[in-house]
Amino acid sequence: MMKPAFFSKYEWWYHLAMMPVCFALGNYYLLGERYFAHLPTFLAASLLAFLLYWSSVVILTIVIRRTAGSAAKGQILEQMLKMLWKLAAATVLLMVFDIWIYSLVPSLDVGFSWSKIGPLALVGVLCDAFICALLGLFYALQQWKNDQADDEKLARQSLEVEFDALKGQVNPHFLFNSLNTLSSLISADPTQAEDFVEDLARIYRYMLQGGRTELVPLQSELSFLEVYVRLLKVRYHEALVVQLPERCPADLMIPPLMLQILLDNAVQYNVLSPSRPLSVAITLSDDRAVTVTNNVQMRHRTLGATGTGLRGLSAKLQTFTPRRLQVEESGEAFSVTIPLLPDATPARVQV
Repeated sequence: MMKPAFFSKYEWWYHLAMMPVCFALGNYYLLGERYFAHLPTFLAASLLAFLLYWSSVVILTIVIRRTAGSAAKGQILEQMLKMLWKLAAATVLLMVFDIWIYSLVPSLDVGFSWSKIGPLALVGVLCDAFICALLGLFYALQQWKNDQADDEKLARQSLEVEFDALKGQVNPHFLFNSLNTLSSLISADPTQAEDFVEDLARIYRYMLQGGRTELVPLQSELSFLEVYVRLLKVRYHEALVVQLPERCPADLMIPPLMLQILLDNAVQYNVLSPSRPLSVAITLSDDRAVTVTNNVQMRHRTLGATGTGLRGLSAKLQTFTPRRLQVEESGEAFSVTIPLLPDATPARVQV
């Protein structure tokens, strides 16, 4: 026998197992001992029960699936109650229809009466309640599994951004370039070389401290970025132009090193030259957000520009706030808007 695609494997075997039980109990209730004692009655009633059983199963399955597919996440109880009253209404109507069909077959000698419908309808509604309870447990378990999977995914993405930040702390290219710059400054301008070493020490001190805390004041992040930009400017000179906001509210917080990661991405993936300077603007908006915007002049080789870093930053933000990271890109400009806190309430660790 070919399994109908309408049913899953478990539904198919369940109905095959329940079919003889329902035939025996239902026909015995309507026909009494005649169902088992008289062969023509047995065959006629079994055939009729087979047709009515499968038509009822199809109708009730459609009701269950349409109701189950319309509930929003986290509303399992409302979904089950809605499913129960729909199933109960469908069950009562099907019971009335089944008794009426039985009454139309002369050889079965079944009269149509509401007294026969009542007990069958009551048993059907109790079965519906049992089915809804099982489905409710199933959906609750499935939702819990989905939530666990989402949490694990979010944790993995958060680890990605932490790993990216860690790579920034010990970035060999940045350190190598800085040491080369320092080497040239020692002979050319010892005073500037001294300042450069102090700024480099501040950069790594902040990176090490910031990597151990969840949120830092935006003012601290901007102060760090000001020192970081000074180091970059020693190497790139007029090829890099960075604008920082003049004022910053004291109550705004941000995950550490986010602005530095975005600035590094802009430097890494764009061409910098005195004739074609890279311009990066960091601005604050009235809706408590900071935007990093740069002009687009992409390098020919942009290996690693996969968007994983932005997904990691977005995942990091989701651990603190429901507000989303916003990315806008055009042929001339690329901007990332980071929602600022304190609309979240994690512990604020001083850097």
